[in-house]
Amino acid sequence: MPIRRLPPETVNRIAAGEVVERPASAIKELVENALDAGATRIEVQADGGGLSRILIADDGHGMAAGQLALAIERHATSKLEPDDAGDVDLLRIHTLGFRGEALPSIGSVARLTITSRPKDGGDAHQITVEGGDQRPVAPAGFPGPHGARVEVRDLFYATPARLKFMKSERSEAMAISEEIKRQAMAHETVAFTLDLDGRTTLRLPAEHPGDHGRLKRLAALLGRDFEANALLIDQERDGVRLTGYAGLPTYSRGNAGHQYLFVNGRPVKDRLLQGALRGAYADFLARDRHPAAVLFLEVDPLYVDVNVHPAKAEVRFRDPALVRGLIVGALRHALAGAGHRASTTVAADALAGFRPHSGVGGAAYSPSSPSAQGWSGWQGWAGPATAAAQILPGLSERSARVEAPDFAAGPHPVPGGAEVIDPLDYPLGAARAQLHGTYIVAQTRDGLVVVDQHAAHERLVYERMKAQMAAGSVTRQALLTPEVVELDPAEAERVSARVGELAQLGLIVEPFGAGAVLVRETPALLGDTDVHGLIRDIADDLAEHGAALALSERLGEVCGTMACHGSVRAGRVLSAPEMNALLRQMEATPHSGQCNHGRPTYVELKLADLEKLFGRR
Repeated sequence: MPIRRLPPETVNRIAAGEVVERPASAIKELVENALDAGATRIEVQADGGGLSRILIADDGHGMAAGQLALAIERHATSKLEPDDAGDVDLLRIHTLGFRGEALPSIGSVARLTITSRPKDGGDAHQITVEGGDQRPVAPAGFPGPHGARVEVRDLFYATPARLKFMKSERSEAMAISEEIKRQAMAHETVAFTLDLDGRTTLRLPAEHPGDHGRLKRLAALLGRDFEANALLIDQERDGVRLTGYAGLPTYSRGNAGHQYLFVNGRPVKDRLLQGALRGAYADFLARDRHPAAVLFLEVDPLYVDVNVHPAKAEVRFRDPALVRGLIVGALRHALAGAGHRASTTVAADALAGFRPHSGVGGAAYSPSSPSAQGWSGWQGWAGPATAAAQILPGLSERSARVEAPDFAAGPHPVPGGAEVIDPLDYPLGAARAQLHGTYIVAQTRDGLVVVDQHAAHERLVYERMKAQMAAGSVTRQALLTPEVVELDPAEAERVSARVGELAQLGLIVEPFGAGAVLVRETPALLGDTDVHGLIRDIADDLAEHGAALALSERLGEVCGTMACHGSVRAGRVLSAPEMNALLRQMEATPHSGQCNHGRPTYVELKLADLEKLFGRR
């Protein structure tokens, strides 16, 4: 079969399939054009899931009449400027768009109309393209002083086969909404409005630049719970800066849908960044839980390649180890600074589990002791009271309360001039009781705290074990017979290149030919482990994330198991000093607000919450 040149219309439609996958893709490209044009207000309208009609209006610098015809030509862009020699540098891209493919791609598969008025003065003009057929530029009306209005009708009408692969209108509308949310997160100083089928679903005013304005924008998009449980991230290393907000481990989610990553203001989905985020929370979350985070990476364009994918959704870093180390280090530093703090949603979930009772009406119900319903279901006082009936289990036992001197008047002086701090003034308060040999009830100055003693102590032991590992080298055990693990040559090369890092974790590996490695020593904490499976998992992690996550995670799991067996068990009766000592250790230990699997170790209820529960406010 002879080789033929494809018609220009076919070439454009093939290229459009790479850039415009669905209506949300077209909106992404058009919104990025508006942002590159310096817009401070962007309005988006979409009907029929974006397949019937899309309108993007902005107040950017606009285009003159002579620029409109050039804007719809392939690879024509205002984002790149040639140097004196006429060369264009693709390594220093400071804009969101640069390929010059969005407008011609959309025009080749839909009915595209662009109306614009330049900021430097002049009349508004309009150009229309239908399925690649260009109409002449003509004068047109424009509602604003400057900017652009881009209308797309009948998307993919020129490629009806693509329409068969579109999802439902509702699914496409949800994808559009998610895309606008991502763009709004990255540009808090720009006002966004989204109308879907004539109904306003998103209206975001412009916020002040900086952390406060960014958090306010994120709260409007992700909810007030995220604002209350987010930790500020702001770290810089070797010219690379990481900012944003990350949620507490106890504010985890069931999927990764609340993870948003941006590189130089560009929303991306990068396996390196997602792997670093997972690695930072590896000590705090179970594998089926995912952190919530919005992270912004600022890096010199020279050190990041954004020209990897036509949709610009993927990037490559010149030094991926630096970027990953910065993300993991910054997140762990923020989590350590959170101390024993747990998310506010824990208390809300606990209150939602309470069901106030109003008593039992109708026939008298008189068990001889409190029922499972609690006091509200106990009608023991309905008949003549006996001495035995007045004695309730637990009331005659010794209280766990710390019988300290009277602190009502403030700190109590002791010999030597020192002052004793009222236990109620500690963050987790003073222990008052132990329930079911498992839960510690503590009183604070403005509420109460319920602590899961086993989960809390397990975390304390685990953190001590990690500190001991950090203080010295990991104890290793030599294999009686070194094991040879056969791998793919590329996998063996990756593992051999990280022998130094693996040695720090207690795994001594040597290259053993082109497709194998020799394992001489393993971490003693792993015990009798499957060496072959461990090396293969490490090789897979190196291929996917560039870091030996499997070994560090297995060490963490072993530490967690040992901490579980060495911690206070549920059912063990604790004395008041023991309970208070546990509370003080929790206050002084980072990450003690959640167990090794991300579950909360304590629930705090404010006095106002209790008053609402009983209808006092």
